[in-house]
Formats: sequence, structure tokens, C-alpha cells
Amino acid sequence: MLRSATARMWQSGPGLADRYRRYLRAMHQVIRASVPLMERAAGRCEAMPRDPVAGPLARYLRAHAEEERGHDGWLLDDAAAAGTAPDELTEAVPAPHVAALVGAQYYWVEHSHPVALLGYIAVLEGNAPAPGLAGRLARESGLPPAAFETVRLHADLDDGHTADLDLLIDRLPLDAAQRSLVAVSALHTVARLAELFDRITLAPTEWESPHE
Repeated sequence: MLRSATARMWQSGPGLADRYRRYLRAMHQVIRASVPLMERAAGRCEAMPRDPVAGPLARYLRAHAEEERGHDGWLLDDAAAAGTAPDELTEAVPAPHVAALVGAQYYWVEHSHPVALLGYIAVLEGNAPAPGLAGRLARESGLPPAAFETVRLHADLDDGHTADLDLLIDRLPLDAAQRSLVAVSALHTVARLAELFDRITLAPTEWESPHE
């Protein structure tokens, strides 16, 4: 599902540059929530001193938040290079499907267990841009290579992050309910991220429709 949606979004042909600009806007709305979300989840963990999962999870989230800090700014730089004013990203009202993707994590963090966030992170970082994608998009879209720095950097960085996350999940003393929560979060993220990518592939009028 997600791989197919990704392939459709990055297919060659007319409209690739516009699809990429919509991708930058959507991903800025997603990524700017990453650090606040991890910090909130870490804070919830730190308020659970007797939970054997909470301590190591909080340490991981604090460290990973620092690794991810500023990545939303990378997307603003890419948008500017692609010919889009950064305030078109920062001032846009997030679409309902973006809120559905990210907002579920806030709910699970607040009302279930912060470990849910690991499923979300695993999907986002486990589906990083492929090596070479940035170069192909630059060649085929006609946009300058500087517009694809975030794609290029995440292709390099996220493999290492995925390995760290896999190691953490293996080491955490998760009970059955917590493992189920991580899995539910991951499945939700796959479905909503695929929906987001498919909507990016749509014509702009459909993407921006207030009735969706």
C-alpha cells in the first residue's frame, strides 16, 4: 500500500514539479510536529517512574528529538529553492488527513501509552527516500538540486535511525498490550501516510478542497 502510493507520487511525467511542491508542504506539516510530539511523549514517560518501559523510552525520545530538531527548517529551505515562499508552508491550515496521521499519536500518548509513538517513528523512518531519488527528481522535474536537500539527507540518515529503533524495541520489556499498541500505531501510520501520498498525487484543486 505505502510503497505503491510512494511510487505513484514520484512517477515520471508532467506535473512532477507541482507534486513535489505539494509534498514539501504536506511533509512540513508532518515534520514540524515531530520534535514537540517526542518531547511530549518523553515528558509522559518521565511522569511514570515505576513503568519499566518508560525510562529507556524517555531517554531514546529525548535523544532522537535532538537528532530531528530543525528538519522542518530544511523543508522550508527546499520550498524556497523550488519557488514556493516559506510562509505558504508555515501559514497553511493543515489538511484533515495530515491531522489524522499525526493527531492519533497525540491521543495514544496522552490516553494510552507513549510507546505507541515507536510504531509511528518506525514507519516514517523505515520508508525513507531511496538513495538516488533526489537526483532523479531534480533531473526529471526541472527544479534545482537545492530543492531536494531534505530528500537526499533523509536517504542517508534514516537507515541508521531505523537500526537504533529496532534495537530499542528488542530491548524494551514490552508487555502484550504495549506490543499491540505499537503495531496498531504502525498500521495506522502506514494507512494514513499512503492516503497522504495519494492525495499529493491528485490535482491541486482536489488536494485543497475544504470538503475532504
